[in-house]
Amino acid sequence: MSLWIAHAEHTLSEEIPAPPDQVRDFYVDLENIKVVHPLVVSVQTIAREETADGYHQTYRVRDRIPLGPLSIGISYRASLDVPVHGDVITEARQFPRVRLNGVVSFEPIDSGTRLTERIRIAAPRLLAPMTEGEAVKAHAAMLAGIRSHFESR
Repeated sequence: MSLWIAHAEHTLSEEIPAPPDQVRDFYVDLENIKVVHPLVVSVQTIAREETADGYHQTYRVRDRIPLGPLSIGISYRASLDVPVHGDVITEARQFPRVRLNGVVSFEPIDSGTRLTERIRIAAPRLLAPMTEGEAVKAHAAMLAGIRSHFESR
């Protein structure tokens, strides 16, 4: 543990009215996430590598981060490990030393799918409260946006 880096963990969940495979396919395509994530402005695929059990995809993502009445644009690298079956592993790396790692599951339930994100956030101590608050708020809104997407179909 570093004295300069703070760590936090959160679990976010949403019930989605669609089968797990449809929800998972929607989630792993970051072009879709751009539509439902409140901070994401653009997504560009950098690389895709087939693995023994699925694929690993890397993206360049541009966000707009609110800072009071202003907002600043940031660009960062995000990646997904998508096995054929099972949980999806996510990672986002931003300057300065901000990391967001996640494990995303798609559990079948009577009404469709329980989409659960277990996220770990690491950020410099001075930025940690704002980083954690904005990340949790944005990911909760993203999951609600995914639910709304499938409700409107």
